Amino acid sequence: MPAIELTAEDGHVLSAHRSDPDGSPAGAVVVVQEIFGVNDHIRSVTDRFADAGFLAVAPALFDRVQRGAELAYDADGAEAGKDLAWNLPMDHPLTDLTATAGLLAQEVGGAANVATVGFGYGGMLSAAMASRRARHLGAAVAYYPSMAAQLLVKDQPHIPLLIHLGALDPRVTPADGAALATRWPEAELHAYPAGHGFTCELRGDHHPEASALAWERTVAFLRAGLQGGE
Repeated sequence: MPAIELTAEDGHVLSAHRSDPDGSPAGAVVVVQEIFGVNDHIRSVTDRFADAGFLAVAPALFDRVQRGAELAYDADGAEAGKDLAWNLPMDHPLTDLTATAGLLAQEVGGAANVATVGFGYGGMLSAAMASRRARHLGAAVAYYPSMAAQLLVKDQPHIPLLIHLGALDPRVTPADGAALATRWPEAELHAYPAGHGFTCELRGDHHPEASALAWERTVAFLRAGLQGGE
C-alpha cells in the first residue's frame, strides 16, 4: 500500500508514501522530504529503507498548502519549493512528522523503534524533531540540514543524532557545519567531498561515492540506535 493518508493531531489529513519490508521490520523510518516535495527521489529513498529492512513512510508536508506538490530539480522548482517550505510555520511539519512517527510506533513496538531521516529542508526538520519531539523517536538523521545553524540555535537533541554534510556545500557551509558541531557535541557528524544534495541522483551535485558511504553509515546508525534493530 504505497499511497496512504494520515491524520495529524490538529485534524489535518495528509498523504504519504509507504514502503513495507519483507518480514518483520528492524524499526521504522520517517523519511523527511526536501523542498521539492514527496517526489520520485523521496519515494525511492523510502523504498530503499524498506529494502534495508525498515518500515518507511514519507509524509507530504506541503499538503497543508499545496496537495501533491512534486517539484523539478531546476531553478523554478527550487524557487517554488523555497516559497512552500520557508513560509510554512515549523510547527505544522513537526506536527505532521509527529503523527507519522506515532503511526509507525504503533506498528513497531514503540517510539524507541522509530527514526526520522531528512534531506536539506527535511534534514533541518529531522534535527528539530530530535530536540522538540524527541519522546516520539529513538534516533534522527539529518542530511545537509538547510538553515539548521540559523534556525535551531536553542535546540538540543535528546536522542542520538547523525549529521551528513557536504564539505563543498554553498548552502550548508563548512562554517555552518562547524557551528552545529560546537552546538551539538554529542551528535555524530561526517563531512564528505561533495556539494548540497549529494545523495540525490537527480541533482547536479550527486556524488555516488559519498552517497553510498553516507547510506552505509545511516543504516548502521539506525540498526544500532533503534531497539527494533538490536
